[in-house]
Amino acid sequence: MSSHPPRWSAEQLSQEADISSENFRVARLSPTQAWSGHYVEARRKFDALFHLLHDLDPVHVTNANLAQSYRDNLGEALRYLAGPPISEDDLKVLAGVSSLAPSVLSSDLHALGKVFAVIEQVIDPFRFPWVVAHRAPMQQEREAALLASSVLLAAQRIATERRSSGKNDQESMVKDYLRTLGFSEVPTTTITTIVKGPQANQFCAECLLGDRKADVVLRLHDTRLMALECKVSNSSTNSVKRVNNDAAVKATYWNREFGLSQVVPSAMLSGVFKTLNLIQAQKNGLTIFWAHDLGRLGQFIESSR
Repeated sequence: MSSHPPRWSAEQLSQEADISSENFRVARLSPTQAWSGHYVEARRKFDALFHLLHDLDPVHVTNANLAQSYRDNLGEALRYLAGPPISEDDLKVLAGVSSLAPSVLSSDLHALGKVFAVIEQVIDPFRFPWVVAHRAPMQQEREAALLASSVLLAAQRIATERRSSGKNDQESMVKDYLRTLGFSEVPTTTITTIVKGPQANQFCAECLLGDRKADVVLRLHDTRLMALECKVSNSSTNSVKRVNNDAAVKATYWNREFGLSQVVPSAMLSGVFKTLNLIQAQKNGLTIFWAHDLGRLGQFIESSR
């Protein structure tokens, strides 16, 4: 008889959520070189852009140096001249161009002009008052603009890095742990029936299980499939999206499509989560594990023999 997935009491979920939150705080407050690295790289970009465009003086901004800025991969810095910065997708729509690729804009002067016209129209008047006033910048203004712009871009870079690296690190940790249990990774595939996908002592990553993608899918010893979602949250508000609106929704779908006795929808959590959200997700069929206690995952896998 197949072993039942673990179900935790509200008190247990609260205790584990507290441990996970504390681990998150310790990690965020630990010394890191990432911030200084992102700032230095952002400052390099804006220094180069200011030099190339003559401190953003419209008189000296030409098609030639704009094209060169894209060849030098300074398009991101150009977008961050706007207040607030413009995303790539928004800039394409606002400028009416199909691509912001350096190879395209550096050779299409018409598209290049349309892009810069948008940036000129929404340039940040607080960071670049001299551009709005049609004059040369004072040295203090120039330095303040470089500092503010570099911090703005660095902050966005590190926020993006944290979102992607947290999830990627967690997936790698789960896969490494499965290897210690004797599992081996097989190529990603689309799983349309319960007999497809990884077989005994195997797992795959980023597999389509039905119509929904799972971060890791493994074959339990009793032949059931375990679909494991890796979720990292930096706030209790964010945990609703990560657990209830994503992982728990997938759990409901997989249970419906493949059957309660054939698949074990699960989530590996780290970061900050609200206990109420965890209770609701568990009621919807999601089995919860924690990145700080991988042993619980191993115990359940072993119990499926």
